[in-house]
Amino acid sequence: MDCPVCKNAMITLELHDVEIDYCTDCGGIWLDAGELELLLGEPEKAGQLLGSFKIDSKSTEKIRKCPICDKKMKKVIVGPSKPNLLIDKCRKGDGLWFDKGELHDIFDRAELDKDNKIQKLLTDMFGHN
Repeated sequence: MDCPVCKNAMITLELHDVEIDYCTDCGGIWLDAGELELLLGEPEKAGQLLGSFKIDSKSTEKIRKCPICDKKMKKVIVGPSKPNLLIDKCRKGDGLWFDKGELHDIFDRAELDKDNKIQKLLTDMFGHN
C-alpha cells in the first residue's frame, strides 16, 4: 500500500495485535476500518470518540486520496478539544489516515489509555513524544 501523502510504499507493523500501515518517510499511519476501535479497546468510549467525528467542510488542508479505493478522503474533526485535530477519513469507510503524531494526540484527548501502554508503544515505535 502506498502512502497518501508521499506516495511511497508503507510498511506493516503490529501494535496490540492490530496491523497498521506506517510510512517511514512522513511518519503517517493508516488504520483500516475497525482497527482504531481495536486499539482503543473500550467499546463504549471508542464509540463515543468515533461518534464525535465531524466533517470539516471548511478545511484548507490538502485533500488526500484513500490508499485503498483511491477516492478523495474527507477531513474530520476529532472530538471537541481545541485546537481542532483533523484527520482524513475514507468516504467509503475503508479507513483513517493519521499524519505524524495525530494518533498519539487522539489517545491523549480521548483519555482511553490510562496506563499509557499505547502511548509508550507509539513512542517506542515512532519516536513521538
